[in-house]
Amino acid sequence: MPKTRKRHYSHSRSKSRSHSRSNSKRKKVNDNEKDHEGNKKAEVVDSPNHKRSVSSQRAQRSRQYERGSSAERRYKRSNRRSPTSKKHRNQEKNTTKKKHTRRSLSQEKHTPKAPSVQDDDEGHLIYKVGNILHDRYKIIGTLGEGTFGKVVQVKDSQLDQNVALKIIKNVEKYREAAKLEINVLEKLADKDPECVHLCVKMLDWFDYHGHMCIAFEMLGLSVFDFLKDNSYQPYPLNQVRHIGYQLCYSVKFLHDNKLTHTDLKPENILFVDSSYDVSYNNKKKKDVKKVKKTNVRLIDFGSATFDHEHHSTIVSTRHYRAPEVILELGWSQPCDVWSIGCILFELYLGITLFQTHDNKEHLAMMQRILGEIPERMAKKSKTRYFHKGKLKWDEKSSAGRYVKDNCKPLMRYKQCDELDHNQLFDLILKMLKYEPLTRITLKEALRHSFFDKISKNQRLGDHGSGDKRERSMSI
Repeated sequence: MPKTRKRHYSHSRSKSRSHSRSNSKRKKVNDNEKDHEGNKKAEVVDSPNHKRSVSSQRAQRSRQYERGSSAERRYKRSNRRSPTSKKHRNQEKNTTKKKHTRRSLSQEKHTPKAPSVQDDDEGHLIYKVGNILHDRYKIIGTLGEGTFGKVVQVKDSQLDQNVALKIIKNVEKYREAAKLEINVLEKLADKDPECVHLCVKMLDWFDYHGHMCIAFEMLGLSVFDFLKDNSYQPYPLNQVRHIGYQLCYSVKFLHDNKLTHTDLKPENILFVDSSYDVSYNNKKKKDVKKVKKTNVRLIDFGSATFDHEHHSTIVSTRHYRAPEVILELGWSQPCDVWSIGCILFELYLGITLFQTHDNKEHLAMMQRILGEIPERMAKKSKTRYFHKGKLKWDEKSSAGRYVKDNCKPLMRYKQCDELDHNQLFDLILKMLKYEPLTRITLKEALRHSFFDKISKNQRLGDHGSGDKRERSMSI
């Protein structure tokens, strides 16, 4: 059984709470960003020292090795063919070595610089509680920080309410990535002005002296942060059902509009209100929290990709990455379905299904949990993970023993053999089909028997709409 993660705060995690009331800050993370560019990682070294310490090393693994800003990945995808991108990166390195008071190009042309507006060494806006931005937003306090910038709680004088304001760094790649996210949010708002499909509501956006700022509705903790704060105590099955149902409904809306989220994870699912009750658990011998209301919103559209747009080779956060992405076979909407299957497992057990940061080990875990990877996919992949359609994997190595000792067939993770639990795992199994063409669609998932117990007041919309099946055109 996979070990409970010792999760470390990373930049991407802070993004997940970009609209929450948390005041925690995040550590900088830049490890393994090459993984997001499709580069291959080195294979595990099977040395005596490695064998001896593998267990403790595994326990310290965290997503910080895999995370980078999804907005940054989005920027890189949109500019991957630009011959000037390297020049821009070099310019940014030189610029961020000292404090600066840069402004957007349009402002530089038309308005004089404001000496009172300053950035720190990393490009974050320097502000104080009480400052007013854009003649409208009074800063109350900081909610979070990440690679992209900071999120602050502000009082909106026009709406006369508190909102979350995402202040992007005064760095070109983050500024451009924010514009791409704004574009997606605006198109979603056009399709769903009342946010009935549970995507986070963007209230306003503006450029403040080179800092792109996006105002969102205030929300609670992410389902991951609540899980972490609750000592990774799993959610009750009925809450897993409601959260999973809403997630399928929201992402189906994206798919129906030819959009793939590409970065679904517990950090990007926020409770509308994360207030909770506390009760004593006799089995655990400690107090546990139970969220009062499980209404959620989907956030972080910085990596969302329309069907007609360029699809970068590598997408998704490692632990929720579909096999077709790892094998570089092309991807579309079904990769989101795979991610949802991993999320349901995590909410049910409180642990990650695939706890790794290495491609070949990830594939070995899949085979241990789900069975052999189809030979057709293995042979079509141009990666060097296979020989004659079989994964090149030494089960006697330290990494091989770790996978064997800590992973088991999916159905053996069930906590009991009751009908509800069997139905959940049947749904997860259908979401984790290797072949994207055989993977369940979200329209079909919403009709699965696991969601039959969703109450009438929790049901959303018409599940019969959107006949179009999500397919991966590359496989």
